[in-house]
Amino acid sequence: MTKVTMTVNGKAVSKEVSGNTLMTEFLRDELRLTGTHVGCDTSQCGACVIHVNGQGIKACSMFAVEASGAEVTTIEGMANADGSLSVLQQAFQDHHGLQCGFCTPGMVMTAAKLLEENPAPTEHEVRDYLEGNICRCTGYHNIVKAIMAASGQDVSGIAAE
Repeated sequence: MTKVTMTVNGKAVSKEVSGNTLMTEFLRDELRLTGTHVGCDTSQCGACVIHVNGQGIKACSMFAVEASGAEVTTIEGMANADGSLSVLQQAFQDHHGLQCGFCTPGMVMTAAKLLEENPAPTEHEVRDYLEGNICRCTGYHNIVKAIMAASGQDVSGIAAE
């Protein structure tokens, strides 16, 4: 067992874990932060994307011990301080950027990094950036629309699908 200490969503946490404990397991089982979803356990689907020291990381491909000392943000940390939805989360709701919701946490986390790097992405840039995230329900159209709306762009001319 190894003691890991990190800051998760602004709170210091410290736990004993085995060396092969994945970040998904650490977050979900040890910290009870179940918003990070486990979709494939092979880093293919992107449902488990979190931010580690400001980088988007698939939590199923990282051991918890690798994050020791890091700043970690999960989907639970994306809400506003008062608990209301962030602009990005609200855009996903307003523009129906989710259906079953399983991929949504990873999509939101990935989209947040995109908007940080590119505050006004084109539709093509959004689709390209989401390449590592799989949605089996929506066909991505409304996800793209939600991300563009969150960036402040007028999406009224984009037809809903």
